[in-house]
Amino acid sequence: MNSGWVYMMSNKNKNVFYVGVTNNLERRVFEHKTVTIEGFTKKYNCKELVYYEEFQNITDAISREKQLKNWHREWKINLIKSLNSDFIDLSKEWFDLETLRQAQSDKQ
Repeated sequence: MNSGWVYMMSNKNKNVFYVGVTNNLERRVFEHKTVTIEGFTKKYNCKELVYYEEFQNITDAISREKQLKNWHREWKINLIKSLNSDFIDLSKEWFDLETLRQAQSDKQ
């Protein structure tokens, strides 16, 4: 069975949070950072990965995503703080700037 991840993206000011699920965290974060897909994260400029959990199967990840999407904002913030107290971008070293710039310019 395929593994899965639940993750939270935020904007630079850390005042907007997006909860998502994926079977490939690195690819999905890259899509958020390069604004590949229309939607909430593009509208609110959520490009920083502030939290993630890995699951052995995607079904469990989807269940957790549904749970987190129903949480109050304060609960989500406390969950993030429990593992990432400074709200740093956990993916900041995953991609080099040139790769991100190129991907964004390829879209235009």
